[in-house]
Amino acid sequence: MKKRVVIMGAAGRDFHNFNMVFRNNKNYEVIAFTAAQIPGIEKRHYPKELSGRLYPNGVPIYSEERLVELIKRYKIDEIVLAYSDLSHEEVMHKASIVLANGPDFVLLGKETMLVSKKPVIAVTAVRTGCGKSQTARKVASLLKLMGKRVVVIRHPMPYGYLKEQIIERFEKYGDLARFKCTIEEREEYEPHLKVGNIVYAGVDYEKILKEAEKEADVIVWDGGNNDLPFIKPDLWVTVTDPHRAGHELKYYPGEINFRKADVIVINKVDSAPPGGLQLLRRNISIFNPKARVIEAKSPPTVDNPKLIKGKKVLVIEDGPTLTHGGMPYGIGAIVARRFKAKEIVDARKYAVGSIKNVYIKYPHLKRILPALGYSERQIKELEETINRAKADVVIDGTPTDLRRLLKVNKKIVMVSYKLEEVSKLKLADVVKDVKKKAQ
Repeated sequence: MKKRVVIMGAAGRDFHNFNMVFRNNKNYEVIAFTAAQIPGIEKRHYPKELSGRLYPNGVPIYSEERLVELIKRYKIDEIVLAYSDLSHEEVMHKASIVLANGPDFVLLGKETMLVSKKPVIAVTAVRTGCGKSQTARKVASLLKLMGKRVVVIRHPMPYGYLKEQIIERFEKYGDLARFKCTIEEREEYEPHLKVGNIVYAGVDYEKILKEAEKEADVIVWDGGNNDLPFIKPDLWVTVTDPHRAGHELKYYPGEINFRKADVIVINKVDSAPPGGLQLLRRNISIFNPKARVIEAKSPPTVDNPKLIKGKKVLVIEDGPTLTHGGMPYGIGAIVARRFKAKEIVDARKYAVGSIKNVYIKYPHLKRILPALGYSERQIKELEETINRAKADVVIDGTPTDLRRLLKVNKKIVMVSYKLEEVSKLKLADVVKDVKKKAQ
């Protein structure tokens, strides 16, 4: 008898798990996906173009709030948790709800990892917002200096029409518009495009990997949130954040990345509290003593710092880092203080629509504005919030250039950053072994 399954996700890992384990598996019937964490991604279908011959009508996607209802209505046998950056406590609350209502609670691991014909360097993190993306860019740049053709495969962010996002290839800025990328997607792809990296993303990673292998000597996996790699790595790099020391042991699946890493990068050492650095170093020595440790900083570059001094500033930061990443501020706020802004205005006073609701859902957020733009409507609400704010200047602390997307009535100061190692051991030292495999 087939086991009836619901996959709990957030538009990414859930679809990958389905493709890898359930799509062509006659022993299971996936009744539905549930969606959480990302606004507006429920009420869709995983389309027949992706779901395979066993699911000619696709698979429906519901809000996670309806999980118990689905369990009872369809007599579900297994619930598969398939999204990231959850506290261990939250994972077990979800497990308890599931087990109390009957089904088994399942976490999938190695069977969801593809195997590449090419060498793979995976860059992951213990939490959202550790500095994973600049680390991936650094790894890619080092490989290119070694004469290797590099392709970046990015963790999925398929928030739009799924059948149009099966395979996405980004090489120039125009590709961002062609695939109707959200602000969240642009934040990840634009910095790679700026330095000439080819990026693949989408929904079906088996197909994506085959295409990427055609033009790469080495694959760089650029992870999302604190999720596991979708491709088995030859070198596993995990980035940590001493501003949130201890979180490397408290969040799923970031702790797995922490324990499995061949290389651990301690980022932000220039701005982190001494106690945080001490705790993080101690945890590495206890829980992954074989890992090679690189310490680094991510100093900001500001395109027009003179506009900040003595001014009222509205600070915009990377959305996921502030929301489910749990950070109350980011690099934009640090820049505002460093360049002596008169005041960081309270963005909550001017928020509208779904942006306003974010401050209710995430009460740790105060003055900082998260750059949320998962839909055209939300992008307009973000734009209106900025225009309503009584500020002289906007500090854009996101990885993307919001000036490309938003029409606002204020000057925007761009902040960018790149990884700089400060320890004796460098990333160039650890990628050499992978270089040899690519020869």
